[in-house]
Amino acid sequence: MGRADERALFRSALDGGPDACVVLFLHGPGGIGKSALLRRLADDALAAGRPVVRVDGRTVGPSADRFADEARTATTTSGAVLFIDAFERSEDIEDWLREDFLPRLPADALVVVGGRNPPGTAWRTDLDWADSLRVVALRNLPPADAEALLDARGVPAGSRDPLLDFAGGHPLALSLAAEVTVQDAGGTSGWTPDRNVVGTLLSQLVGAVPSAAHRHALEVCAHAYTTTEELLRAVLPRDAGPLFDWLRTLPYIEADARGLFPHDVVRDTLDTDLRWRDPQGYEAMHRRIRAYLLDRARGSSGPDALHTMGALSYLHRHGGVMPDFVTWRGERDAREDAARPTDKAAVLAMARTTEGEESARLADFWFDRRPGDFRIHRHPVTEEPLGFMAWLRLTSPDDGSTHDPVVATAWRHTRAAGPLRPGEEIALARFMVNPASYQRPSAVTDLIQMRILSEWLRAEHPAWSYLVVADPGFWAPQMDYLDQHPVQDPVTVGNRTYTLYAHDWRAVPPAPWLDRHIEQELFGPRATTPAPTPQLAVLSRPEFDTAVDGALRAWHRPEALRTNPLVRSRLATDQDEGDPVAALRDVLADAVDGLAADPRTEHLRRVLTTAYLRGVRTQEAAAERLGLPFSTYRRHLARGTGLVRDRLWERELHGVALEQ
Repeated sequence: MGRADERALFRSALDGGPDACVVLFLHGPGGIGKSALLRRLADDALAAGRPVVRVDGRTVGPSADRFADEARTATTTSGAVLFIDAFERSEDIEDWLREDFLPRLPADALVVVGGRNPPGTAWRTDLDWADSLRVVALRNLPPADAEALLDARGVPAGSRDPLLDFAGGHPLALSLAAEVTVQDAGGTSGWTPDRNVVGTLLSQLVGAVPSAAHRHALEVCAHAYTTTEELLRAVLPRDAGPLFDWLRTLPYIEADARGLFPHDVVRDTLDTDLRWRDPQGYEAMHRRIRAYLLDRARGSSGPDALHTMGALSYLHRHGGVMPDFVTWRGERDAREDAARPTDKAAVLAMARTTEGEESARLADFWFDRRPGDFRIHRHPVTEEPLGFMAWLRLTSPDDGSTHDPVVATAWRHTRAAGPLRPGEEIALARFMVNPASYQRPSAVTDLIQMRILSEWLRAEHPAWSYLVVADPGFWAPQMDYLDQHPVQDPVTVGNRTYTLYAHDWRAVPPAPWLDRHIEQELFGPRATTPAPTPQLAVLSRPEFDTAVDGALRAWHRPEALRTNPLVRSRLATDQDEGDPVAALRDVLADAVDGLAADPRTEHLRRVLTTAYLRGVRTQEAAAERLGLPFSTYRRHLARGTGLVRDRLWERELHGVALEQ
């Protein structure tokens, strides 16, 4: 089916045309149709009256003697066409074939080689072969040929879309999926590849691998969007370099500027097989890849941050809402850039076109006040602005509230939930403007969303974030997936009404937020109900101090500690322990012990340890044990408790580890 260009090249070689060659070398991954093409070319040769000689690498293997015996007729027959299939099985005799056997063929002979791997570099560096060798990499069938193949296989028109989604234009995958669909008379658009299809594809496409470590490296490459040696080292610390080099040699692995990635069918087949065969191992691998990407996302900026967010979004491809909105294919579609002073006119024009004159006035206000908060999305060739957004980070209601009703609404919501604590801020995706597809899925919209995700993950002291949405009905499923909650009061600017969606990052920080859909992210629609997300306690400073005092007094009474709000604060949850009460006890003890680091406060550590951690019944008994007058003891206790509160408050706000 198809392969018109390859057949035309072969006919030119048969006829001695301008593209004539002595050796036509076809290579591509397993199942791409090499053997089928060689059979068709052999039919074309016979139809042209040329003798045909066939050699199968699966039969002769790496034996020069067996190869010479199978191909003997080609050395004695004028005009013969020698077809060598599965040459990857005979690669050990490649030098012998080029230097010894092929020169013995008649001058009018033609050789067609099919194998998984391209010819070795010696072919290309040998001047004798410069004009005699043509190398063709076989790719997927184009859409029209893929449709024709399914038609020839008898697949009903209504059942073809899911097959094409699964297999693309990969001939073997299409054929196997078509066979399953035709056998299933009730085949519908809900078709998915069964274990037999996946197993056959794995054996044909991948074959045997050298070791379990090599297999794991291949599975990582299949699961991640792109794989670098650095990512591989994060998941497989041992032998990452050699494993990465091995991946680069595989015929179904391709590379671009961001790393390695497998052929789509190989990717889907490996990923589906591991998800079915070893769900726990699959989840462990997924979490390690995600942890690596999150670490990169927090430390990256510019285009690298967007590519990292794209790779993170790709991990959600098996379920949920987010994958349905991804259309950006990289900087060939659009690219993000910092705003330039010369962009102001375009920004105001786009705001005026999409949101009206009042919105343009507000964009003018914010562009003058915070030009660094604006991101411009440009055409990759002409640099023309295609859209823009502003990511406003605000610490006080004085920042624009009197000028911008959207910002004023965000501050009202923040104040109603409780004032910001020292060092905290709110953030708004204030404008999300894309004239060609206003607040609808598009490449520019994807860039805006990836920027927002990046800012969420990189924020140092976030409190609330807000998304400003013009059509809440359309975006509601994705807002729910992202755990964004609508603010009750819509806000009108000019002729448009907006809904603000909010998230409190103190109550649900990024790590548990990401875990909310882990089952759906990993295993797709079978896990459609998100796991409940535990919300952390967001305490004011007075509430926090009261809770610390109560926790110290209850240090020896776990049942009392269990009701203390600190067990639901980041003090306890950041400890990675199963029991939040035990985690809180450890944090309190560390804070008290930390006073010993300074000779000026070491005596305060002894007072707090005696009063709270050693279980002395009364304060008078504690003072007597320490040999202190009761007034001195109480003064030291108050000062030491205050220092512990300060240290724990700093950790609660900023996640600062306590010094030992």
